[in-house]
Amino acid sequence: MNDMERAGLLIDQYGNAILRLAYSYLHSMEDAEDILQDTLLQYIKTKPQLESPDHEKAWLLRVAANLSKNKIQYNKIRETDELAEELVGKEEEDLAFVWDAVKKLPEKYREVVHLFYQEGYSTKEISGILGRKEATVRSDLLRGREQLKKILKEDYDFE
Repeated sequence: MNDMERAGLLIDQYGNAILRLAYSYLHSMEDAEDILQDTLLQYIKTKPQLESPDHEKAWLLRVAANLSKNKIQYNKIRETDELAEELVGKEEEDLAFVWDAVKKLPEKYREVVHLFYQEGYSTKEISGILGRKEATVRSDLLRGREQLKKILKEDYDFE
């Protein structure tokens, strides 16, 4: 299989997950699409030898997360104004407000909440993806939930 066929296969399998993760960092669909392309280019350039599809997905998500963080730094340095766009995802209409509240969380909580609830990773898998200790991931997830509860309570009068 040549590189272009492999890239097409990766987009079919993991494109949505990579795009959602990049969007959760960048809040810009154009930037998220750029990160998706850059992630695939990294894969093609490095041709990593991975053990399984799960490792492949984790590798791609980790690269996408790192590229997204780099893009955030790049944008801060250049002080660009990003246009806010809404992500069309699989969430139910009535849960869209929850993901809007998640966007208000600090980055370290937002990324673990996204990976845990949206992508379905365990805290152990998230620790591998983000390069943090599993206990730190669990703490960040707990603190993220607490902050999310406060945001929902303030913005939507939830108890």
